[in-house]
Amino acid sequence: MTINLDEVVINAKRIGFDVNGFIKRVEDDTTFYRAFKNLRIVGFTADNDIRITDKAGGKTIASLKSHTRQVMTGNCRKMDVLDEQTTGDFYNRKGDYNYYTAELYANLFFTKGTVCNEEGGSAKGSLARHKSQLKQLIFNPGKPISGVPVVGSKVAVFDPALMRYYDFSIKAATYAGAECYVFSAVMRKNMSAMDRAEIVYDELITYFNKETMEIVGRRYSLSYRTLVFDFNVKMNVQMTKMGDLLLPALITYNGTWNVPFKKRETAVFTAKFSAFEK
Repeated sequence: MTINLDEVVINAKRIGFDVNGFIKRVEDDTTFYRAFKNLRIVGFTADNDIRITDKAGGKTIASLKSHTRQVMTGNCRKMDVLDEQTTGDFYNRKGDYNYYTAELYANLFFTKGTVCNEEGGSAKGSLARHKSQLKQLIFNPGKPISGVPVVGSKVAVFDPALMRYYDFSIKAATYAGAECYVFSAVMRKNMSAMDRAEIVYDELITYFNKETMEIVGRRYSLSYRTLVFDFNVKMNVQMTKMGDLLLPALITYNGTWNVPFKKRETAVFTAKFSAFEK
């Protein structure tokens, strides 16, 4: 792997910054995905804003805005809806979500009823497995995903077979008030259509706090197109800490999906989390 370093990082390397060790940390990181799982073990208030739009993103077809509060009692969690407003056909007549993005959002951040003693385990049923795989694709970027046809092996940014399609760099920058090292993997320019078909992530940019080496933010985009399906997703995630727990504080999403047997769906959402308590 060839890494481009800015002047600040070059100077840091001279006084002991371990570039290879840093890259290994990026490759092996599990804290980012774990941060989302940590939402299952703490109380928090969420500001939820989901909009289903036309393909161009200019017209809102349906939307939901709400404030929710997750409450923990022992190993159990439940969610209170503090307020909610919807437009369009966000729900169907049975009160279920009309849109796949809304269903995925609810699966990630909403709790129905009381849920106790959750364990990892493997997802059961094809729909549950698909949701689990989609969550890994979005919230565990750069790692291979087993059981996903076509794209499962094309998401592993650090796979030696895929590295040649990316430009890698480390630079210094400020993010959310913290001095950071920024690791970037960006798709190379002027790639042939054949080479472009080998990868899913257009860019994966991660901000590490210089002092703690913890992830404080990540920006990434992924896209893929075949005759059968296509998608294009851009996300930003900002992290925060509650004691020793890493937790997401802000998530923005802008994506379009066109999958078999479903209408093309384009959506944007913003999730803000605050008032965490154990």
